[in-house]
Amino acid sequence: MLLDTPRFEFGENWARFIRTLDEPQIDAAIKSLQNMLELDDLAGRSFLDIGSGSGLFSLAARRLGATVYSFDYDPASVACTLELKKTYFPDDSDWTVTQGSALDDSFLSSLSRYDVVYSWGVLHHTGNMWPALENVVRLCKPGGLLFLSIYNDQGAISNRWRTVKKLYNRSPRPGKTAIVVAVGVYFVLRRVVDMTARLENPFAVGQPGRGMTWWRDLVDWVGGYPFEVAKPEEIFDFYKARGFTLTRLKTTRRHGCNEFVFRNR
Repeated sequence: MLLDTPRFEFGENWARFIRTLDEPQIDAAIKSLQNMLELDDLAGRSFLDIGSGSGLFSLAARRLGATVYSFDYDPASVACTLELKKTYFPDDSDWTVTQGSALDDSFLSSLSRYDVVYSWGVLHHTGNMWPALENVVRLCKPGGLLFLSIYNDQGAISNRWRTVKKLYNRSPRPGKTAIVVAVGVYFVLRRVVDMTARLENPFAVGQPGRGMTWWRDLVDWVGGYPFEVAKPEEIFDFYKARGFTLTRLKTTRRHGCNEFVFRNR
């Protein structure tokens, strides 16, 4: 698919993220997998990480005992995953990292079928989301789990975010920074207003979700292009028609991702 706007450099953002990665962040990633998959560990299971990005969740799955296969379209993201493997599991034959695309039929045909297929916030960035969603079906074993997250469709609001993302990726570096700061200020002010209205402390600091950092998540959100969205019921209906049963769901009322765990019947 030809794009009228440059792709966001996901790997460059993740390279900065892993420089400060620490054990509490890894623990948060592990707990998020355990929570959504409803499993204490992944021992004896195979885990496919589609669009491994920083490599954090491949690392989390490996820590949980899975045999891990990680791939990403972006060479810089592949390098990030390789760096984490080298740091935490050097010379480990149970963790494979390579470059590949969720839209490449020949590459996908070379893969096995896995107990857990994981793709968090990835397939909506391929430029062809629905074919990518179709392609992952073949990778999940019968009885296996498919864990996806896809951007929430907010209608006109999503279209406005698409415009922001295009502007970001067409801008020189100073312009990119200015856009991220402006969006960050908007989010902070909205948080203050919303939480104050609920009589909550807007300045209370919680643990970072899924082991991420606020700034790197913000850059990823503002810059993440290509950008496609879906309503939760569209994803549910799509996989129900392909023999999958929804076992876990986490939705968002605003921007961001809806999370789904399906079991392949």
